[in-house]
Amino acid sequence: MNLENASDNIIKLDRMRYTKDTLSANLILLAIVFDALYFVRLYQHDVSTYYYNWQIGASVIYNLIFMLIAFLCSESVKSRKTNMTGLLIFIGVMQFVRLTQIPAKLRVDTVTIGGVETPVMSEGTLTFLIVMLIASGILLLVAAAISLINTGKLNKYLKTLEKSA
Repeated sequence: MNLENASDNIIKLDRMRYTKDTLSANLILLAIVFDALYFVRLYQHDVSTYYYNWQIGASVIYNLIFMLIAFLCSESVKSRKTNMTGLLIFIGVMQFVRLTQIPAKLRVDTVTIGGVETPVMSEGTLTFLIVMLIASGILLLVAAAISLINTGKLNKYLKTLEKSA
């Protein structure tokens, strides 16, 4: 029975040489989708001219750069290259850092509309934004971990093949 498990494990490792790491790549693409849901919901919500400032401009630029980098990381991870996993971890952590920027500010800020103090964003919308950023960050970090583990296993297996050859 143990010999059968070892044989299955070797077959799985050997298959990794010829297949793509689609799980990690798809998790990254899902993280991009969650980020897109975040910024679409943020930018469509407007109670006044509150959003017309430099922070939103910087946020738009960051989102474009984020999606480009995440997509490039997805393609790199898919082909089992580890050269982009450090960057993938960085952008995953940055999703959590972003929680301290616009969502944190929206939690406390109000605007006066018709003489009435109104929250800039409802609690439900704010919760949605926070959940999307957290989910995106977690997916990126999980994808990086899976990629590192699988690529490490494959590299170790390839070294044993080189020694036996």
